[in-house]
Amino acid sequence: MADRRITTGAICVYHRFVATAVEALAGSGVPVAAVSTGFPAGLVPHDVKLREIAASVADGAAEIDIVITREHVLTGNWPALFAEMRDFREACGTAHVKAILATGDIKTLVNVQRASLVCMMAGADFIKTSTGKETVNATPLVTLAMIRAIRAYHDRTGILVGYKPAGGISTAKAVLEQQVLMREELGRRWLEPDLFRVGASSLLADIERQLEHHVTGRYSAFHRHAAG
Repeated sequence: MADRRITTGAICVYHRFVATAVEALAGSGVPVAAVSTGFPAGLVPHDVKLREIAASVADGAAEIDIVITREHVLTGNWPALFAEMRDFREACGTAHVKAILATGDIKTLVNVQRASLVCMMAGADFIKTSTGKETVNATPLVTLAMIRAIRAYHDRTGILVGYKPAGGISTAKAVLEQQVLMREELGRRWLEPDLFRVGASSLLADIERQLEHHVTGRYSAFHRHAAG
């Protein structure tokens, strides 16, 4: 597989490390994503969120992962969520923007579906389940709600929006489950990295273990792998 040049879709860092990551990855073809807007809780003032986005873009981030204000969803203030997401989209400029819904915090699948649609309407390139810091993160039911919202939005507008399940995905089998849902609900096109990503910093160790099992017929302990 060495000649396949398989890489991650992006390297995601806090704003403080964007410039360092951009320098380290120069020439690799791997973009740097910044978690901005007061990640993970998003409780800083709105103008601070916009300045953080601008600073990350200025430092070379090609992608920005924003967190929405959960209060807007929980209170049903959809115009406020739309306006917030629209401001984030504008501040990102040409940078790719992923909207993190924090699905474990907004509680219901109806909220998940509505928040997904509002963020897409306001210009999100991707919708993403979680920060990974919530007690409940990416689940099959949440994935189904979000990708059906993507399908409905695409049917009405022709616009392709990507999907990123994140948080709690730590095994290769869990990724396969997400891929099956994407293929069955949205089609083969949505399995490409410009429309499908998996946020799973703990996944690498299990992929390494699966590869070792394929070669040797035995699973190894997690502590033998760097990501364990």
